[in-house]
Amino acid sequence: MKSITINGSQRESVGKVATKALRNAGQVPCVMYGGDKPVHFSAPELAFSKLVYTPNVYTATIELDGAKYAAILQDIQFHPVTDKILHVDFYQLFDDKEVTMSIPVVLVGSAPGVLNGGSLRFPKRKLRVKALPGDLPDFLNADISKLKIGSKLYVTEIDAGNCTLLHPDNTVVVQVRTSRNATEDEETTEEATEGAETAEATPAAE
Repeated sequence: MKSITINGSQRESVGKVATKALRNAGQVPCVMYGGDKPVHFSAPELAFSKLVYTPNVYTATIELDGAKYAAILQDIQFHPVTDKILHVDFYQLFDDKEVTMSIPVVLVGSAPGVLNGGSLRFPKRKLRVKALPGDLPDFLNADISKLKIGSKLYVTEIDAGNCTLLHPDNTVVVQVRTSRNATEDEETTEEATEGAETAEATPAAE
């Protein structure tokens, strides 16, 4: 999985006054859990743009006073009015310790049901997986090339590699539903077929 580097500074004071001063200076208070003890630090708000404002998922390389830590974004708090980042929680990664993360799903192929007028529904755009950091993928592929109208693609049909998918087996990732246009097309075809059969039968009756 791709990583984004965040350069920060460790902070000794974690009180409200110090936290407010950091925010006034354009810095975001952060905490990294998962190690022997929580690591408190701060980083410029702009440093989080590629990590937060994206549909993709990345790990983070946090550089603090010469030390580097691998981590993932665990929680983020925004101001209710301005949407400015108020606080960020990270979870430290270790090569031999599994971690849970939500991974984006990418659709592969074209669904025949959609080409026939069906409606594509994509309820699970991300799937939660559990894996070692080195096995975390950038995304998971969902092959929809066999989905007809009324078909569903379940989570059990997703190739997660060395990851464990943390969803029930009956979880629907993608489905193709019947749309109004598709129903009309089917009815039109049936009417045309019946009309042709009637036309053929009429001369014979005479």
